[in-house]
Amino acid sequence: MAKTPDFQGRWALVTGASSGIGAALARELANRGAKLILTARRRDRLEALGKELAEQGTETRIVVSDLNDSVAPYQIFRVTERAGIEVEILVNNAGLGNYGAFHSSEVEKELSQVRVNCEAVVRLTRMFIPRMVERRRGWVLVVASTASFQPIPYLTTYAATKVFDRFFAEGLAAEVAPFGVKVTALCPGPTESEFFDVAGAGIFRQSGVQSTAEVARLGIEALARGQRTIVPNFRGRMGALAVRLLPTQTITRFLAKTVRPKGNEQKPGNEGIGNRE
Repeated sequence: MAKTPDFQGRWALVTGASSGIGAALARELANRGAKLILTARRRDRLEALGKELAEQGTETRIVVSDLNDSVAPYQIFRVTERAGIEVEILVNNAGLGNYGAFHSSEVEKELSQVRVNCEAVVRLTRMFIPRMVERRRGWVLVVASTASFQPIPYLTTYAATKVFDRFFAEGLAAEVAPFGVKVTALCPGPTESEFFDVAGAGIFRQSGVQSTAEVARLGIEALARGQRTIVPNFRGRMGALAVRLLPTQTITRFLAKTVRPKGNEQKPGNEGIGNRE
């Protein structure tokens, strides 16, 4: 992998970096010459990834933090400030998902998705982007989802948070473009990661799922060139186009029938929660 001149030697902060797309994004940025700050909840996985990247010559630091805690973004920002690190690439990747009937799910699981997928994204971006505007240089990647293009019953809150992420990235991109700051919404579809298993949402796993490495490569390439939205696979792009042509009610009615939990999965308390941390 050739270095990306714009990223060479610059500090990148990746949330949810302990596994899945987050770890792949960290590796991709390292391959392109960036230095990495890795943050997530699981110290052992962060340390393993940090060691892997350090052995390849990448300067790496880890910050163990749970973005479900509203104080966590400030803690992360404070670590970088105290270390005198200028974060020029911010990757908002950490995310939660919960599959099951909303009326019987644990309310805390629903609210956690809003805190991690939306609130933490706003807090972190609001802290780091003013410096980017001042420097007239910077990059922000927000990991949304193809779920952001239509309502999805039984992933109701998750899909809604991903709409927020995509619109937030697209609106912010237009605001900060005059200052030389690039913002990209990355909207992957089903990806080879632990997300579906941990969320209990295996029904959404399709054949031909995309590798995290490919999603990361395409996402970082889009960020480097300033593309504001990228759907990194053909099926996802076709799906995003199709939902623009069909009534929302038709789509949600179809999805409600095809993805409805079966058997014990409809009982209260059986819903899972997945993450990209």
